[in-house]
Amino acid sequence: MSTLTDLLADHTSLSGADAGHLQRVVAEWQLMADLSFADLLMYVPTESGDLICVAQCRPNTAPTVFPFDQVGRVVVEDDDRSPDANPQVRRAFTSGRILREEDPTWLGHTAIRREAVPVRFAGEVVAAISRTANLAQLRMPSHLELAYQDCANDLCQMMSDGAYPQNEANSRGLSTPRAGDGFIRVDDEGVVVFASPNALSAVHRMGWTTDLTGNHLTDVLGELLTDRFEADDTVAMIREAVAGGSGRRIEADARRASVLIRTVPLRPRGQPSGAAVLVRDVTEVKRRDRALISKDATIREIHHRVKNNLQSVSALLRLQARRTENPEARGALTEAVRRVAAIALVHELLSGSVDEEVDLDVVVDQLVPVMADVASGDSNAVVRRGGTLGVLPSDLAMPMVMVLTELIQNAVEHGFGTDEHRDGEVVIEADRNTRRLVVTVRDNGVGLPPGFDIRASERLGLQIVHTLVRIELGGTLDLAPADGGGTAAVLTVPLR
Repeated sequence: MSTLTDLLADHTSLSGADAGHLQRVVAEWQLMADLSFADLLMYVPTESGDLICVAQCRPNTAPTVFPFDQVGRVVVEDDDRSPDANPQVRRAFTSGRILREEDPTWLGHTAIRREAVPVRFAGEVVAAISRTANLAQLRMPSHLELAYQDCANDLCQMMSDGAYPQNEANSRGLSTPRAGDGFIRVDDEGVVVFASPNALSAVHRMGWTTDLTGNHLTDVLGELLTDRFEADDTVAMIREAVAGGSGRRIEADARRASVLIRTVPLRPRGQPSGAAVLVRDVTEVKRRDRALISKDATIREIHHRVKNNLQSVSALLRLQARRTENPEARGALTEAVRRVAAIALVHELLSGSVDEEVDLDVVVDQLVPVMADVASGDSNAVVRRGGTLGVLPSDLAMPMVMVLTELIQNAVEHGFGTDEHRDGEVVIEADRNTRRLVVTVRDNGVGLPPGFDIRASERLGLQIVHTLVRIELGGTLDLAPADGGGTAAVLTVPLR
């Protein structure tokens, strides 16, 4: 089955920002499915005007309506009346509102109720979610079910408003508690109005002995948590969520247990409506995770030591270059210094990463001073970055950094080496979507010599670039005269 990224790249022209928002929705919508007791299907318009299902989520709290995967299914315009298609979905794109069917309908022998929720991002509806509930076991809902559904309706309205999911800060990489782990609903004053049985069990293991309903959750957790700093952070986190701020998550220790707490602010139509607080007992999980944390720390320590060794090599090469009288040898050693420094910088960033990914914008911003320091000649060119290159996995980031280093240095050294072209600028521009990353290194220097061909060039740097682009990145590189003079190197790298 194709992934969300694959389907968006194959069938839509959504921007990278739109695709990133849909990724966040899919990362968070299990909570909405569980609280809704409903299946969720995400639809986006294709380039031909049809709709395609790009993601599916089944609830853990109710029987699924769709036993077979719907991902990849295309709904053409005249197919909206098929039994398993939601006719409200297409109208949700134009109306921008949540549309609910007044009467239940049938899917085969199963009674269902459907609604369509528009997914708004940056003021535009970029997708729609079909929320389908199974009514086969229709009965009087319990107090827990009513509390779940009330919270789910608020989250759907926030998604329609463009306020959910939030881009939560999670620097520690904490996991996400599920609704079934423990669900607490607090009102706009922070008072508990509902606590699920699992939430009560978790709080009781922490040391609380009475019911939660009617108590201020900040008072309860502030009393139970043993570390004063963790207690203050937790209280501040809940107050921020109740006030309509951003949601956060924290892991804290009580007298008898360790808990993972996450807050989800509820602001349907922009009006504060309290918050949902998810609680998970992670006492046993923490014990098992210590071994994994130790391994992760070992990997990062290896990256750190590799970085230190490469920096030592770079320093030795720089020292040798300063003592070498042969200009050609000095230039070769200086280029080696630059290349080793680029690789060392990537390992430095990996030593502080928990997911083996590299932020290319950080790398480029730190590489520019290094390249200026080792650049030869009398060039006064200024290098600046325009646009966002984004994050890449380490296996792509390493060759990408090497290629960018060579292209930027080549533009600085060979574009501004004459008396007529000493001053100017080199601009790194980026255009990224779900399918590919296009990086353009543009300068306003002397330009390319007549008949230039990168494949026939004898320069070592360009040979390295050509090899890395073709073999490691699987992309293309074009060098051509830039508009208004100078040279433009256009690097296109597929991201799939």
